[in-house]
Amino acid sequence: MKFPGRRKLKHYFPVSQPKLALPSYEVRPELDTYIVGLDQTIVDVIANVSDEFLEKYGIGKGLSNLVEHGKADLIYQELVGSNAISDHFAGGTIGNTVHNYSVLADDKSVLLGVMSSNIQLGSPAYHYLCHTSSKVDMNHLQGVPGDIGRGITMITPDGERTFVIDPGDMDELTPAYIPTDIIAKAAAIVVSAYPLRATDQPIQQAMVKMLSDAKVADVPVVMSLGTKHLVEEHRELIQQTLAQYVNVLAMNELEAEALTGFADPLLAAEAALDYVDMVLLTAGPEGLYLCGYTDASVKRETTNPIKSGALADYNEFEFSRPMQKKDCQQPVKVYSHIDPYLGGPERIKNTNGAGDGALAAILHDIAANHFHRQTLPLSSKHEQPYLAYSSFAQICKYANRVSYAILVQNAPRLSKGLPEKEDSLEESYWDR
Repeated sequence: MKFPGRRKLKHYFPVSQPKLALPSYEVRPELDTYIVGLDQTIVDVIANVSDEFLEKYGIGKGLSNLVEHGKADLIYQELVGSNAISDHFAGGTIGNTVHNYSVLADDKSVLLGVMSSNIQLGSPAYHYLCHTSSKVDMNHLQGVPGDIGRGITMITPDGERTFVIDPGDMDELTPAYIPTDIIAKAAAIVVSAYPLRATDQPIQQAMVKMLSDAKVADVPVVMSLGTKHLVEEHRELIQQTLAQYVNVLAMNELEAEALTGFADPLLAAEAALDYVDMVLLTAGPEGLYLCGYTDASVKRETTNPIKSGALADYNEFEFSRPMQKKDCQQPVKVYSHIDPYLGGPERIKNTNGAGDGALAAILHDIAANHFHRQTLPLSSKHEQPYLAYSSFAQICKYANRVSYAILVQNAPRLSKGLPEKEDSLEESYWDR
């Protein structure tokens, strides 16, 4: 039977061309563009319980309870047996960020941390792997005999949330499992402040080795602050770490106030620029701020309406591209702000992970700049040693849109990338 219509003369599968090599899921430092993240691997468990259940195990209602592993395991097994668990989510702020980066970029990333050597069906490690993108290279994880971390959120009938934290072996990562060659060729590395509080635990030394390796190789270092209480407890150590190693800092307004003493987001971001080169500050319903440095010779004025707050005309140069302060002959501070996408969701389903989504967008832009510089080093885009590919204003838009995608879903991680075309935009926009 003949196919209707005209046939193309070329074979649909060109038989004369060599066969494509099979894709590599393991990162190849000399060939791939990727980021590296270090995290305390943990699974978030959501369960509905009664007040009597909390009393039975001596759990303080409405509090965050650190529980030893044996007791936490008894709690977990009873929740499983009574079908009280509604969801398992792979957690960890850096695990979320690295996963989201791979979903957005559709490209590789590397996760460093620990993983159970013996993974059983239904175990925390099993759920962690099930909810992590296949583009995340986990070949460099350190095997441990016990479980990874487990955070159990128990919701009582009155809606109150009570937390049980079982660290398991998540802090057992040793410096021997920090691959220097992988870090040296990365587009960026990303860590959180959480391991800094793990005093006398191996993961703290592992993170310091990672930061030192990145500094030697001049790889941009991105850090996310943990919680307001963490910053208050370890403020001096965090400030020292930022000043010594970190280029990009991500935080919310509460963490920013704990770090700098300023409640106003702009003033807090300005103060944070004394430690780092760029600051992402998420401020809930206020939207988000992105601040940093550019050189006076390449600053670009915005065409958006000029905004003033605690700083006058602060977004005047938001069309500039970010640079590290050390690379600027005459550094200029740049500030950009964006309101929540579409005014924010009508109904927020989940706030957990929105900041991690915004940070993944920034990492994607930094990685895009790294890829473009490797591919086209003579391009005019690289006349200056820029930190990111896009302008402050453009990165703001991207980070804001990714945050929205997290807020309108139940899970803290993206399951798919952003649409190529937004339904909210007129078709005429795409015809230009």
